Amino acid sequence: MIEVEVKVRADHSKIRPLLIEMGASKIGIEEQSDVYFAAPYRDFAKTDEALRIRSLGGQAILTYKGPKLDKVSKTRVELETPVDGIITAKIFHALGFQKAGEVLKKREIFRAEEIIVCLDRVEGLGEFLEVELDVPDEINLESSRARLFKFLSQFGLGENDSIRTSYLEMVLEKIN
Repeated sequence: MIEVEVKVRADHSKIRPLLIEMGASKIGIEEQSDVYFAAPYRDFAKTDEALRIRSLGGQAILTYKGPKLDKVSKTRVELETPVDGIITAKIFHALGFQKAGEVLKKREIFRAEEIIVCLDRVEGLGEFLEVELDVPDEINLESSRARLFKFLSQFGLGENDSIRTSYLEMVLEKIN
């Protein structure tokens, strides 16, 4: 599955009422803890990949994110599977993987037709808006990306506002 995603900085107090006004359905609120891992055999920062365990609501999901597929969004292959977070982290450590960093966020999730809309409040970074579509292959990437930017235009946001830097990269930049 390919996740076509665009992230921008956004004031939630301005975005939330507009989402409700346009008829977006609120899916829920999640408290997410993302622990990212560094591989002993390659530098994920250089290969533009990510490996994380996301904990939320007593569940854990292992996610691999491949390199970004374009220059304006965060579109990439994303593979996920439920795991036992504690055991998986122990396996990674036994194989030489190290914790690369952690991102803590509160995510309010909406759906506007097929578009998933996330209002993220990231600890130490502030408020963001992420919009995403999942597509099965690379055939419709450009039209899906255009659809997301058209959606964002309703909030006065556009391609120039797009942030390709991951939350982990932002957190690590702030620490260093």
